[in-house]
Amino acid sequence: MSKQDALPISISGLTKSYGSLFALDHVDLEVKSGEFLTLLGPSGSGKTTLLMALAGFTRPDHGSIRFGDEEIVTMPPHKRGVGMVFQNYALFPHMSVAANVAYPLKLRKVPKAEAAGLVERALETVQLGGYGERRIGQLSGGQKQRVALARAIVFSPRILLMDEPLSALDKNLREQMQIELRHLHEKLGMTTVYVTHDQREALTMSDRIAVINHGRLMQLDAPRRIYERPANRFIAEFIGESTFLKLERKGGRLNFAGVELEVDEVPEGRNLSLVVRPERLTILDGTDAGKTNIFPGTVKDLVYQGDTTLAYVTLADGTDIAVRAGMRSEAAIEKVKVGERVALGLKSADVVLIPDEER
Repeated sequence: MSKQDALPISISGLTKSYGSLFALDHVDLEVKSGEFLTLLGPSGSGKTTLLMALAGFTRPDHGSIRFGDEEIVTMPPHKRGVGMVFQNYALFPHMSVAANVAYPLKLRKVPKAEAAGLVERALETVQLGGYGERRIGQLSGGQKQRVALARAIVFSPRILLMDEPLSALDKNLREQMQIELRHLHEKLGMTTVYVTHDQREALTMSDRIAVINHGRLMQLDAPRRIYERPANRFIAEFIGESTFLKLERKGGRLNFAGVELEVDEVPEGRNLSLVVRPERLTILDGTDAGKTNIFPGTVKDLVYQGDTTLAYVTLADGTDIAVRAGMRSEAAIEKVKVGERVALGLKSADVVLIPDEER
């Protein structure tokens, strides 16, 4: 399969409510052919409802879903031709690995001889060649995940849907499988829609991320844009670590606690907050150059975290802000002490402004 064979997905005005609660609130979303798109949001945000609507297991109240040029919103699940990987894998424990993978082919009445070859090829694709005769109970969590994936791709669907498939794995295996899934997607070229609540997982794997909250699409963008240019406070809080500094307007300039902000462009007409990521701040040692915003403060605490050190600094207005730096002997953060006065630097290129939603 190539990305030319994959199908785009077009979602328009998709709405699903349960009483007065909107699980999906007029969602519009375009997924490109061959794209790896992640639906990201907290529990109850509507991301799984949207995936189940694509799969056909949830019927929306209103709206349209098109796979390519075909409207499928009323089409039963078994006719949609999508591969599906569930959170709990949904494997049959009484069947062998090969029988599990062959199940979609059996439903499609593929001849046994042809099915056997397709099953072995799918298992080899997910690095389980030779595992066909094993029982599901003999497999590790990572191997079960691979079997579920092999079953989803064995009939070469043009759309692959995955509902938090790595959530049951431990951290190291989950991170390994993220890379494997990404490489597999690049190899197979299927249009993939992936659901997770794990921000780092979404940033690692996706071509684009659709952030969903309260049934609404909050932002759709590339991972770097989502992280570095969040559209609102919810996204800045949900993805990564952030501190929000309320800003004042004075004569067309922005100020925080008497510090005039160096910013490329000041948006008009709204109260704004400055989004500060811990890794974007530095503790200045007098040698730093360039257009830098400087915030004086006092070191409140220092936390050693192995590969990084985290300093908590109290600014002039009483706000506590975090500064993160890698473990380098020359880094200024390695030389400061609790109670010491410091100057924090934020380069103008790292200034991120969002509407101040608390005012």
